[in-house]
Amino acid sequence: MTLPIRALDHLVLRVRDLARMRRFYCDVLGCTLEREQASIGLLQLRAGASLIDLVPVDGPLGRAGGAAPGREGRNLDHFCLRVEPFDEAAIRTQLAHHGVTAGPVESRYGAEGEGPSIYLNDPEGNVVELKGPPWPGGGVDGARHVR
Repeated sequence: MTLPIRALDHLVLRVRDLARMRRFYCDVLGCTLEREQASIGLLQLRAGASLIDLVPVDGPLGRAGGAAPGREGRNLDHFCLRVEPFDEAAIRTQLAHHGVTAGPVESRYGAEGEGPSIYLNDPEGNVVELKGPPWPGGGVDGARHVR
């Protein structure tokens, strides 16, 4: 038997500066506040159909994870947010408005197939991938297209 996995439900980032991270994910990337559980140190942000949970490293949940994330010890390599439409100019304008720079658009493979993707860093160095829809004919079973 296999598990019937359908999508990414949520991920949890252990953070040093909760307010700064909340501003980045809400103001820069467009997430919205889902709920806050201050008693356990948890802020949940809506990212489309998924959640991004922010846990302060000095809070009740965060202390259980050990040392804070940093250059030599991140809690995660990267995570990917699906973006549609993928309008590179609009994405770069939004990021620049908030002083955020991103790498080049490259063709990368994701859950739906090969398509445009861009990497950036949040304020604490976590790598965020913004992924567009698959190229025409480039779905999971389609041909690979490179820009």
